[in-house]
Amino acid sequence: MQQKEITCISCPMGCRMTVTLDNGEVTKVEGNTCKRGEVYARQECVSPMRMVTAVAPVKGSLMPVSLKTSTPIPKDKIKECMEEINRAEFSLPILLGDVLIKNIAGTGADIVATKDIV
Repeated sequence: MQQKEITCISCPMGCRMTVTLDNGEVTKVEGNTCKRGEVYARQECVSPMRMVTAVAPVKGSLMPVSLKTSTPIPKDKIKECMEEINRAEFSLPILLGDVLIKNIAGTGADIVATKDIV
């Protein structure tokens, strides 16, 4: 058995939790004050996911576009995601919510614009 100490980021409480794992499976979560903490601990210790946010240049604009993943992606795919964003070329106009890259790094998540650049 293995124990991990993690801090929950699901709410502002920031609970320190102890997660017990057995053969890569979560068997116990202690220290959370709400159900979201337990859900977060189980996900974080088995298959951590993250939202990715970034900015990227836009052809014909001095202002970069801010963007994000439409859903969290596996933490181990962040580097590949950022490499794909860095290779992409974006052009005007870009509107809030536009899908700029579909299925980034094969994750099923899209890259969407978080502001207008016109």
